[in-house]
Amino acid sequence: MMKLAIVSCLLAGVSAFSPSGSRFAFSPKAVTELSAFNDGRSLVSDAVFEDAMGEWKAEYPKFAKFGWGPSTKAERWNGRHAMFGWFVIVASAYAHGHNLIPNADMALDLKQWGTLATISGKSTITNERAVILIANVHALFVSFLAAMAPSSFADQLLLKEGEVDEEPYGLVPPLVTGLTPEAEIMNGRMAMMGLIALVGTSAINQMPMVDVVNEWLGGLLF
Repeated sequence: MMKLAIVSCLLAGVSAFSPSGSRFAFSPKAVTELSAFNDGRSLVSDAVFEDAMGEWKAEYPKFAKFGWGPSTKAERWNGRHAMFGWFVIVASAYAHGHNLIPNADMALDLKQWGTLATISGKSTITNERAVILIANVHALFVSFLAAMAPSSFADQLLLKEGEVDEEPYGLVPPLVTGLTPEAEIMNGRMAMMGLIALVGTSAINQMPMVDVVNEWLGGLLF
């Protein structure tokens, strides 16, 4: 019951970040009009999303030209990062519970590592936290390079000269099973919302995120 209340509060808090004013207002027609047969992209009218992206292009044309800002590609990339984040969190929790990281509880030597390893004062992080931190930093740089200098065979985050972004999938993408773009968008959205719920639960209960995940999985990880 407590978890349900936490998730409800987080979902309610998301509305604080939604655009206000008549320019981005949700009209009853846009919210209620079903367009399941409108190119098969969404079960709800895409007018709201198209209007928001149109406003961004009008206000920041130089950024929008190359795909910076709200776009379908950006949502897909953010979803992929969220799904990969869940993989890393679960793997970290499993490694933590099964002592796969050597000398996990040993604090780093301040003389050897300097202030890079400090938490506050002369206290330093543990070897386990350092290993996980460096692994995340490596993943961050790989992601940055994939966005700024993509390989020829990989998806690109930014748009090429004259390239048009994908059509938005709307509020509720159609349910298409298998390895499909619609399934990837839906999985990415659920992963992003899951991370919000995880961070909120961890902060409210004052618990490490790996412990929260392990509790959600019924003690499956350790």
